[in-house]
Amino acid sequence: MWNVLLSFPGLMALIQLLLLPFFPESPPYLLLQKEDKAGCLKAMKQLWGEGNYHTEFDDLMKEKAMTKGTKIMNVLEVLRERSVYPQLCTMLLLLLSLQLCGLKIFLTANLQESIIPYVSLGVSVCELISIMFCSSIIDRFGRRTLLCGGYSLMALILVLLETSLLLSDQFLWLRYCSVILIFLFIIAYGIGP
Repeated sequence: MWNVLLSFPGLMALIQLLLLPFFPESPPYLLLQKEDKAGCLKAMKQLWGEGNYHTEFDDLMKEKAMTKGTKIMNVLEVLRERSVYPQLCTMLLLLLSLQLCGLKIFLTANLQESIIPYVSLGVSVCELISIMFCSSIIDRFGRRTLLCGGYSLMALILVLLETSLLLSDQFLWLRYCSVILIFLFIIAYGIGP
C-alpha cells in the first residue's frame, strides 16, 4: 500500500488547489505588489474577521516605504543576475546532495531492503518536525544563528555519518546509527539552511 501512502501529498495538493480560489489574496501582496490599499483592508477583514487593523496596515505601509526603491525580480531576472550566482549554486548543491544521499546511504549501511521504505517514512517525519521546530524558534534566534548553527551541525553529522558507514561492516549496530544520523542531518538542514 506504499503507492497509496505516497499519493497522499498529491491528494492534499489537489484539495488545496481546488480551495485556493475561495481565499483572498495576501494583504502584504495586495499592498506591496499591487498597491491596492482597499483590497488589502478587505483581505484583512476577510481573513481575520471584524476588527481594527490599523496597526498591521501601518506596519505594511512602513515596509512599503522602506522597499520603495527596491525592484522585485521574477525568476528569470534572478537567474540572469550574476550577483546571486554564489547563493544559487550553494542552494542547488545542497538540494542535489540531499536528493542523492538518502537511498545510497541506506544501501551503503547494508540495511535490509524491506526496512528502507520505513526509513524513508522516518525521513519525511523528520522533515515535518524540523519545519515545525524551525518556525517556532526562528523569531527567537534569528536566521543568521540558525544558518550558522545548522551548517555546523550538518558538518559534524556528516563526519559522524561517514565514520559510521566506514565501520558498519565491523560493528552491526552502526548501521542503525547511520539511519539516526541521517534523521538528525535532515532536522539540522530543516532548522538551519
